[in-house]
Amino acid sequence: MNGEWSLSPQRVRLTCPERRGHVVNLTLYFLRHGQTADSRANLFCGSGRDPALTPDGVAMAASFAAAYKDATWTAIYASPLTRAVQTARAVADATAVPMEQRAELAEIAYGAWEGLTPEQVDRDFHDDYVRWTADPAWNPPTNGEPAIAVARRVRRLIDDLAERFESGQILLVSHKATIRIALCSLLEIDVGRFRYRLGCPVASLSVVELAAHGPLLHRLADRAHLDARLRELPGT
Repeated sequence: MNGEWSLSPQRVRLTCPERRGHVVNLTLYFLRHGQTADSRANLFCGSGRDPALTPDGVAMAASFAAAYKDATWTAIYASPLTRAVQTARAVADATAVPMEQRAELAEIAYGAWEGLTPEQVDRDFHDDYVRWTADPAWNPPTNGEPAIAVARRVRRLIDDLAERFESGQILLVSHKATIRIALCSLLEIDVGRFRYRLGCPVASLSVVELAAHGPLLHRLADRAHLDARLRELPGT
């Protein structure tokens, strides 16, 4: 690859997306999975937990698949966690485009915080929680993963996509923290601010174009494919 990804302390930046003399012109569609019981209850649910979609989460996945069944997907990739696979499979089944699981799209590891509420974490792991909320780029959850590590693994995936495809529309089905970290990295936003700069509710879609001018955000946390009832459900 002639273009290079550069890694600054808290950013992953595409500086020149070219390969063999051709400009890479990819559009990345970041889709968060549908509702789970953990997202409904606002629990820390990272790579250490693997809940399935709720019935409403299945409906969210079906709604997205119906809205985008005529899209020309070049490829569909999903986190290997059940909630993402279920969401991606709905699209794959509707479009007959094969789905591939990629570990780079897995959710951040929350370590000892998995399955707890923010209030419980603040009580039981107060010092770690204060450090993490101040700067999660370098301060991981207790026994968990710092955001900068997530940025690096997502960078590896996007690097691979730029090698494999010169153009097209790629669907990436992932998770709340991972998508926000990826967007911060692409848009040169401090990764340590991912929790405070970008929203990512369940079943939301964010779209970034990779072209000669660099990454360009077209949509953020779009949920127009959901009906009003699904959009208004409680949870995170």
